[in-house]
Amino acid sequence: MTNGIAAITFAAFLLLYLTGQVDNAAIMAGFIPARVEDGALLAGMAAVPVWLTPISCTLVHANWLHIAFNLFMFVFCGRQVEHVLDKGATLVLYIAGAYGATALQWAVDPHSTNPMVGASGAISAIIATYALLYSQQNVRRIGPFSANLVRALWLAASWIAIQLMIGLAGGFGDLGQIAIAAHIGGFLVGLALTRPLLRWRFRKRPQPLS
Repeated sequence: MTNGIAAITFAAFLLLYLTGQVDNAAIMAGFIPARVEDGALLAGMAAVPVWLTPISCTLVHANWLHIAFNLFMFVFCGRQVEHVLDKGATLVLYIAGAYGATALQWAVDPHSTNPMVGASGAISAIIATYALLYSQQNVRRIGPFSANLVRALWLAASWIAIQLMIGLAGGFGDLGQIAIAAHIGGFLVGLALTRPLLRWRFRKRPQPLS
């Protein structure tokens, strides 16, 4: 599943890049927060339905650095996550991360007309699950909070802090175009879904009667 998603994402970027349609695709298939309330924002244009743009925007990347970094992180973490969760749960996690990313991006700036593109929000969900599954740091429970919850909260706090620092640094260059809220939204979805997906993956199946 990880290899398939990566291949489709790269093929979409390559097609758009070679045909010079990256900018047009960003408008037509990118996630534009203002479209959530104003469905007629791109009326008369062949735009992807707004409810599908959380997925379509993952297929649009701005440049080679953008696609290379995203796919490197996705393949590195995704293959390890898929080894534990299997194909179906990994796909669910990726899609849920994409929607969680755009949901928080919309909540932060619902009237923005700037298109959000890239798979980093969905990939953030994969990174969150990877961090939970492969973290080797011993964490103790704190009061009523279990060790698992404490680990998730520490990871969330660390990721949010990193994203805020990136956003601060972005004020001085192209990094200012990074959708920080989307990264946070996707990561939080990954943290929330890891244990339910693990339970689903390893659920007990009824044994056949002999």
